[in-house]
Amino acid sequence: MTDTRVPTRVPVLVVGGGTVGLAAALFLGRHGVPALVVERQPGPMQHPRALGVNERTMELFREAGLEEAVRAASVRPRTAVWKDSVPTLAESAFPPVGGHLDFRNPALAAVTPVEVVGNCPQDRIDALLLPAARAAGATVRYDAAVTSVESRSDGAVARFADGSTVHADFVVAADGASSTVRRGLDIAVQGPGVLGVPKMNIVFRADLYGRFGSVPFMTDITAPGAWAVLITVDAAERWMLHVDFDPEAGQGPEDFTDERCAELVRAAIGDPAVDVEVLSAAPWRLTAQVAERFREGRVFLAGDAAHTIPPLGAFGMNTGIADAHNLAWKLAQVLHGGAAEALLDTYHTERHPVAAFTLRQAMLRLRHPALHWNPFAGAQRQEAGVANTPVVHLGYRYDSAAVVDGCAELPSTEDVAACLDGTPGSRLPHHWVTRAGERISTLDLATARWTLLAGPDGGDWCDAAAEQAEAAGLDLAVHRIGDAGAQTQDPTADWTRVAGTGPAGALLARPDGFVAWRAQDAVPDPGRTLSTVLSTLLGRPDLEGSRGAQ
Repeated sequence: MTDTRVPTRVPVLVVGGGTVGLAAALFLGRHGVPALVVERQPGPMQHPRALGVNERTMELFREAGLEEAVRAASVRPRTAVWKDSVPTLAESAFPPVGGHLDFRNPALAAVTPVEVVGNCPQDRIDALLLPAARAAGATVRYDAAVTSVESRSDGAVARFADGSTVHADFVVAADGASSTVRRGLDIAVQGPGVLGVPKMNIVFRADLYGRFGSVPFMTDITAPGAWAVLITVDAAERWMLHVDFDPEAGQGPEDFTDERCAELVRAAIGDPAVDVEVLSAAPWRLTAQVAERFREGRVFLAGDAAHTIPPLGAFGMNTGIADAHNLAWKLAQVLHGGAAEALLDTYHTERHPVAAFTLRQAMLRLRHPALHWNPFAGAQRQEAGVANTPVVHLGYRYDSAAVVDGCAELPSTEDVAACLDGTPGSRLPHHWVTRAGERISTLDLATARWTLLAGPDGGDWCDAAAEQAEAAGLDLAVHRIGDAGAQTQDPTADWTRVAGTGPAGALLARPDGFVAWRAQDAVPDPGRTLSTVLSTLLGRPDLEGSRGAQ
């Protein structure tokens, strides 16, 4: 690295400046931890790569103030057809354009405050994350190739291709499926591994809507010699074509010149005269693997470095962003002295099972694709072991030392609302309330900090929590749902029913919005109960039995 402004000692070094790395830096910055992000590429990647953003990721963008920007950058293909199969586009009989593809899932309105309105290409997401991460305090450097990372008892040392080094308290490796960091630490991967032959992802510009009137979001091209998958990128003129190549037959990425790519595109379209502009081409492999461990001392794996998930279901990028969100608050708590370092062990304990579950679901979808695309195939999904997509995105649960009485077992693989019932380890239930005249979600109340949400008769919990926060030096917000500060927006929607507590009960949400602990009713000594809970969650014996300020 030749940039003399790059520090030689940082609290957190993020290796990899793609979507997950930038998200990690943004989330760390929001917790008061300035990260250094280093990326071996000369600049942000312009290739669109992944397209699908799920509701949990939109919740995280909402928390970070990016929800509206991502919505504005999202696209809705001009078609009513999700997927079709034709020999070539010229031999298709697609219906004329009649509106746009509807990404919204009305069944999710009761469980999340966000709405996914379309796809958002990954290059557009990165273009939003980069300035947001920098505004949150991150330093991002390109042309900075890490060659090795060594974990030590007092931190980690990263060495770069130019011979320079950076010392960090902790390292987040978000450097992709072929992670240099993971391989250097000799962390094995588990799972099926590479599936099938390599593919080339060709991004091109063409007026296919003008030529055909309507094109499905995804089209399997089946003509002999033209097999490919066509996907719309921007609902206007940018498209992706995925084609196979076989190294054993002497084929390689270098064979895909712009001329050859244009020929392949025209063959899939079925019109040799169509005007095609090739924008970029990148090889990739369908891979299914999970690293055997996500932590090695002071180094943590995230995103594709930790798990590589086949694309059907749009699980990969979204799972990586959730990794970053889970890890960021834990690193911040330890770096700020609010928690013992043992809290960091819960990153692997929590995220590894989620990644393994998500990978299994992606593999099942490869075998049973119709069960993914058909929203009414609940019975068939259950028979095949396929979880409904919203459950995969939102319904997973944690069982670790960072949850009191957690339960990772899902009550349903079909009904996501049943999974979001306030059980410790699940994502905090969404419920609309009015606060200071504004209609907001309970998820908005529990944003990037510890938060206690009590029922309308849970005033004792609120008082005890305020005392405990002062005694422990914690940033802990307190809200009583149903009082004058957070009135229920809809009187027919009962917060205690949603949260699984009585009117005098309470939930404690972690800074990542997951339920850490729940009391279903009042107790004789709420202060002592909360001190024990916080001591357990944070690994701080000094909090045990604390009664707060006297």
